[in-house]
Amino acid sequence: MAPLRRIAADDLPRLRLFWQQHWGGEEMIVHGQVFRPERLEGFVNADWTGLVTFLVTGDGCEIISLDSLKEGGGTGTSLVQAVVDEAGRRGCGRVLVTTTNDNLHALGFYQRRGFELAVIRRGAVAESRRLKPAIPLVGDNNIPIRDEIELELRLPAQNAFGHGS
Repeated sequence: MAPLRRIAADDLPRLRLFWQQHWGGEEMIVHGQVFRPERLEGFVNADWTGLVTFLVTGDGCEIISLDSLKEGGGTGTSLVQAVVDEAGRRGCGRVLVTTTNDNLHALGFYQRRGFELAVIRRGAVAESRRLKPAIPLVGDNNIPIRDEIELELRLPAQNAFGHGS
């Protein structure tokens, strides 16, 4: 598995192209918010077969996109761990991620890594389609895409010395 590095400003053109190729546009719509690459942080591996973007706000860190183009080699797990580690260093109390009801693979992936179901936003994808009409009506496993499911990983509290309690 290729080592990870932070996404830098000069990576933005390649990140935009990556999102166009793999996500159908240069923006992500999550819980009614529009996210663009230039406003996110992230990690990528050397060959761009693994990529994660995230945003830290308040005491939370939210994963906006996660891609592992070569599954089964630990890339996705390493990317999520890099975000969890970064969130811990920055004093976040939790890491969040949102997926859609059809994405059974993602639901299993995150739960196996300690994330728990936190919020179901019924019908939320219809609102997202108003902002990004390219979102398909039917997704994985021929399941209609309707709902957003938010998962949460609670992080240990940090003491004054930066260690979990």
